Amino acid sequence: MSAQVFQPGVDTAPMTSAQGTKAEEFNLWCAMNNRPFALRLSGWQDGSREWCIEADRGRPEAAAIWGTGTDEEAVATAIAYAFVAGIEWAEAERALQDADDEAEEGRGEPEVEWLDEDEFEERTDALRAGPPPLSTKIAGSRVAGQITVRLPEPDRPDFGVTESSVPEAEALVVDDLEPAPEEILEPAVAQPVIRSPLALEAEPLPDAILPPYHLPAVDLLGGGDPKDAIEEESNENELAEQAAKLETVLRNFRVRGEIMEVRPGPCVTLFELEPVPGTKSSTIINLADDIARSMSAVTARIALVPGRSVIGIELPNAVRETVYLKEILASEAWKTSKAKLPMALGKNIGGEPVVVDLARMPHLLIAGTTGSGKSVGINAMILSLLYHLPPEQCRLIMVDPKMLELSVYDDIPHLLTPVVTDPRKAVAALKWVVREMESRYKAMSLLGVRNLDGYNARVTDLNARGEQVTSRVQVGFDKERREPVFEDRIVTLLPLPFIVVVVDEMADLMLVAGKEIETLIQRLAQMARAAGIHLIMATQRPSVDVITGTIKANFPTRISFQVTSKIDSRTILGESGAEQLLGQGDMLFMQAGGRISRVHGPFVSDQEVEEVVAHLRTQAQPDYVYSVTEEDDDEEADYPGAGAIDEAISEEGDDGDLYSQALAVILREGKASVSFIQRHLQIGYNRAARLVERMENEGVISPPNHVGKREILVSARQYFAGRGDD
Repeated sequence: MSAQVFQPGVDTAPMTSAQGTKAEEFNLWCAMNNRPFALRLSGWQDGSREWCIEADRGRPEAAAIWGTGTDEEAVATAIAYAFVAGIEWAEAERALQDADDEAEEGRGEPEVEWLDEDEFEERTDALRAGPPPLSTKIAGSRVAGQITVRLPEPDRPDFGVTESSVPEAEALVVDDLEPAPEEILEPAVAQPVIRSPLALEAEPLPDAILPPYHLPAVDLLGGGDPKDAIEEESNENELAEQAAKLETVLRNFRVRGEIMEVRPGPCVTLFELEPVPGTKSSTIINLADDIARSMSAVTARIALVPGRSVIGIELPNAVRETVYLKEILASEAWKTSKAKLPMALGKNIGGEPVVVDLARMPHLLIAGTTGSGKSVGINAMILSLLYHLPPEQCRLIMVDPKMLELSVYDDIPHLLTPVVTDPRKAVAALKWVVREMESRYKAMSLLGVRNLDGYNARVTDLNARGEQVTSRVQVGFDKERREPVFEDRIVTLLPLPFIVVVVDEMADLMLVAGKEIETLIQRLAQMARAAGIHLIMATQRPSVDVITGTIKANFPTRISFQVTSKIDSRTILGESGAEQLLGQGDMLFMQAGGRISRVHGPFVSDQEVEEVVAHLRTQAQPDYVYSVTEEDDDEEADYPGAGAIDEAISEEGDDGDLYSQALAVILREGKASVSFIQRHLQIGYNRAARLVERMENEGVISPPNHVGKREILVSARQYFAGRGDD
């Protein structure tokens, strides 16, 4: 009796990849090999599409029997081939099992087949030779991907099977024959059948199904010409002469002191002056323009050095060095930084890289005139985040009323919504951010954590242990007991990314909706830090009507590029000095606490930004949340003076019929507000307000949130089913 082993023929499902295959090829292959399957694209009620495997196509009993879970044709075709191969494998296993059953039935339980010496030698030689060769690869399928099954081939007998597989089986037969010859037949029939599954080998998933995300390479950025660097050795004599000249100029203005140290930097040189006792600092600071004229410099900035007894005098270099973003991203300060949201600001006066953490700021206010390098600095900050964090950890909302600076970032995977250019949609986006902040606070309160890091760590731990979290939610209102009805619902917990909101020009937003914008920014600046939401807001006009006292109080970290006057410098920084900057990335960075330092921002060309953006677009598709910029109809303010003509009529009639009409309107439209009911029922404010209050008391709608929006708590069926008179 010889064992039957499955040998696939030419009609076996061919090996394929997730690229380059089409559904037509699969359907043609099934037709040529008498397989009753076909691949077709199906649409669902929610508008989504999915490739499905259909059986008995063209017949009355045709039906979709398997969903691929994707709308990509190449991936679905690979899954379909794997599906058919899995059926072939199951058929082969079933045939082998039937062969075993037939052998067991033919042998019979009471009868024992005894082998003579010649038959035993023939069985042993056949077992040592192994099963017939298998030369075809069979593709199997599972839910998430493609698995390749390799069976032994004639020229590769040891592929996937250890060399000791057959000898072990042979030894088992010989050892068992000596004490119990009646067990000889079992390994002779079953062992070659069990051998083939040992060759199973799963290959990694194709790149088309699970593409890895790669951060952009530093080589995409330009590094500049090494000739631009300033060599301190060649400038020592010039620096000594300049220091001596500065002391002479100070003596001419009756300022006594000594230059203690000279610190050359990429753009300016810092001279540390220690004045004689009794010299007022204000006397030296007021001489800034005279010192610049006497030193033949464009400008001079004089400020106190925090923590030291010296006064810093900053004079521009004759040859200015260009700071490139690539230098900072390749520096040790960037590589060893433990910041959660690192940003490369540039180099300080000593030429050392400056890397700050946006998460610790926690918000940033930027001011600077045209040509000061403000937009280039914002690009460098955005690229710093894109170079460090994937989309799963950081999402961006960009507002660009000028429609020129940030539009290049469209379609990158980090964006929550396309770059917003309409100021009114920008207001809607900020309202969405406020709602997202409140939603995150509720989620963190549910888990008992204090910030986003604690929330993500708790979610990861709960998901790893398979635990579920429930939340008590109001689902209706019991009219008999006059109390709300609650039920526990399972909450889906997922890690939350950081959200960074970048606004390139605040002045336009303040012109469109100044008071509303100020309120939203104030709420975000005060509360959004723990929720992982951070703001970067910039303006060309740092006047008091744009940067109000409320905004300044909630933005302790600020950056000022070159401004036009001392008044603008005091508006953004609280002190003068920004008007004496050199422009082209020269900035004053004020950290939380009032400490101000001078930083030279990195230069990033438009071509470099486009190359980085092009790389990001190849890594993943953007996952937009279009509700970010949606404007609701019920966002209009409920002004008490509206509808004064209808007030006399409202006092005379009964509100019973109007209440039923108002209920029908809000349950049908899914919106509830005083102004919404006013427009649809054409009644006054007071009457509409009473109807809304009645709905709130009966548990039909929720109380208003901070922006006046209400949620409908019951459906039409639930409400009218609970009314005994309806």
